[in-house]
Amino acid sequence: MSECTHDCSTCSADCSSRAPEPAVPTADTKIKKIVAVLSGKGGVGKSMVSSLLAVELAEKGYQVGIMDADITGPSIPKMFGLNTQLYGDEVGIFPAVSTLGIKVVSINMMLENEDDAVLWRGPILGGIIKQFYTEVHWGELDYLIIDMPPGTSDVAISIIQQIPVDQFVMVTTPSKLVSMVVGKAINMAKQVNKPIVGLVENMAYVKCDACGHEISIYHNDETSTTAKKYGLEVVAKLPIDPELANDADEGKIENYKAGLLKGLVEKIG
Repeated sequence: MSECTHDCSTCSADCSSRAPEPAVPTADTKIKKIVAVLSGKGGVGKSMVSSLLAVELAEKGYQVGIMDADITGPSIPKMFGLNTQLYGDEVGIFPAVSTLGIKVVSINMMLENEDDAVLWRGPILGGIIKQFYTEVHWGELDYLIIDMPPGTSDVAISIIQQIPVDQFVMVTTPSKLVSMVVGKAINMAKQVNKPIVGLVENMAYVKCDACGHEISIYHNDETSTTAKKYGLEVVAKLPIDPELANDADEGKIENYKAGLLKGLVEKIG
């Protein structure tokens, strides 16, 4: 076998390094910008940030969709109170639509029970996510938000290779552990030459109900250190807010009106 030149256009070998063909959406799909919300680690609030970003964009009058690409841990429908099954025609699938008109597609809307486990391996997961792009009637959207799976696995790489992501948003917390793992996701985005809008710091502080004082949860400001290291901007800091948590749990994320992602919305516009 000859040495790999990493130039697939001049090579006929069928190897794991070969980039898949770009995905082509349905004829009625017209998406102006695709924003992927990513982190190197699960449990840091990617889905929360994806949902809040979609809500704030919709409130500004944009047509928005969310692709729940976290197949094994889908949570977007729950936060929007969407518990209907998706349906389709001979061409593709019709997304569910939230109160604000946000179009949503998630594997949880295709399962018999929302708590059924999805026991699929990487290639199948990647194929399902590709179908979410190619076989869904997204229609005309200003923004498609992709709630990415955690980490830098082959599933995440397949999404980046097949779906024309325009920008990344990185979600982190002030934790040293999380910042270290987020660095891996940042480097992945840089390697595929995709711009990163900035860092969103979740669980940044708690606000005192009595006096309004902001109390930091962690001793060190690891997010600022990470931003400086990679030349990024911290575009938003999200608090631990019981009202936000309750709205998400009750499927009423669209009721939350704090405008926490105003800086991020301005950056991606």
